[in-house]
Amino acid sequence: MLVTRRTIEWKPLLFFFLYTFILAGIGILLSGSPSTEGLTMPPLAPPDWLFPVVWTILYSLMSVAAYLVFVSGDIDRGPALRLYLLQVLVNILWPLFFFRFEWYFFSFLWLLLLLTLVIFTALRFKLISRTAYLLFLPYIAWLLIAGYLNLGIYLLNR
Repeated sequence: MLVTRRTIEWKPLLFFFLYTFILAGIGILLSGSPSTEGLTMPPLAPPDWLFPVVWTILYSLMSVAAYLVFVSGDIDRGPALRLYLLQVLVNILWPLFFFRFEWYFFSFLWLLLLLTLVIFTALRFKLISRTAYLLFLPYIAWLLIAGYLNLGIYLLNR
């Protein structure tokens, strides 16, 4: 059995990590002090400390997924990566709407837009790299949880 080992292309990998994490940092800066303190939370809400841990893991998985699509050389990688870049931009605006402006219902609608873009991105990735697609599944699951929390906060804090 022949096993080939692919070398890591560091520049594109670094680009996707930097793009994703720098924009995430901008989102946090725009949002002020992201905290759910003082809000009535829906049942099953995780503690505040868990959110940065989960997002760090998700941003890392997303970055690797985008990298895998990029290095695939697939002819359809361009549209898939444009969707990736767009969904990251949409993602960073959610904390601004939710935490800074406290537009809870609008934030929920924005989250639905983000979820739609992420699902389309994952499906595009699946056509190019099954691994990239699988790396996006935890992100989709977390956005469903975030949607539940966001809607719950809206309903409980009106």
